[in-house]
Amino acid sequence: MNLILLEDRDFISPDRVRLQDDRCRHIIRVLGAKPGDTLVCGRKNAKIGTGLIVSENMQSVEMEVNLDQDPPAPLPLTLVLSLPRPKMLKRILQSLASLGVKEIFLINSRRVEKSFWDSGVLLQADIERHLALGLCQARDTLVPRVHLKRFFSPFVKEELPELGRNKKRILAHPKAHSFCPVGLNSDTVLVIGPEGGFIDLEVQTLVNKGFESMTMGPRILRVETAVTALVSRLFT
Repeated sequence: MNLILLEDRDFISPDRVRLQDDRCRHIIRVLGAKPGDTLVCGRKNAKIGTGLIVSENMQSVEMEVNLDQDPPAPLPLTLVLSLPRPKMLKRILQSLASLGVKEIFLINSRRVEKSFWDSGVLLQADIERHLALGLCQARDTLVPRVHLKRFFSPFVKEELPELGRNKKRILAHPKAHSFCPVGLNSDTVLVIGPEGGFIDLEVQTLVNKGFESMTMGPRILRVETAVTALVSRLFT
């Protein structure tokens, strides 16, 4: 945990917080911090700074905080991702939060197993927990927004065109002939399919909506590997 992420409810005064949950235990047991020590802190969706520990016991930690720095700039990326396996989704959410992706659409497609949509990982509290872990890793406070879209065609035909307006539109596809650009660093909508890939009809539907099929090469990657590789390639 490279940053202690603070919630609004933690503040007992404008510059003082009290932590009484897993963050308290992490500070005491993992970091071994004591009164007088200073930690990197950040308020959710707000600024970053430091927290001076003024008191602690096994039930709570109190800190005086000075939050005066902006969080890292978000990436100009909207990611549209076919819903992956629940265990993989946990890791992907953490990675995306660490990388600075702030708009994430989880969508259905033909090769997404129906049971994935019933997973507890999609509960709001669980999503927020994994995003928070990624933010703390990267010393960021801006929480990504995750949108769940259970119907492929209505989303792609009705919502996606507006999301892609005036943006670069990329469909990751290992069989494409064009190579994914390096260091694009501009407003982009990136679509990534499921483990088995999009079916031909889905690919054609996306192409008809202005998305260009692009590849990183002949290797077939796991979704979590492809997500990290593509984001890192597009934004340097």
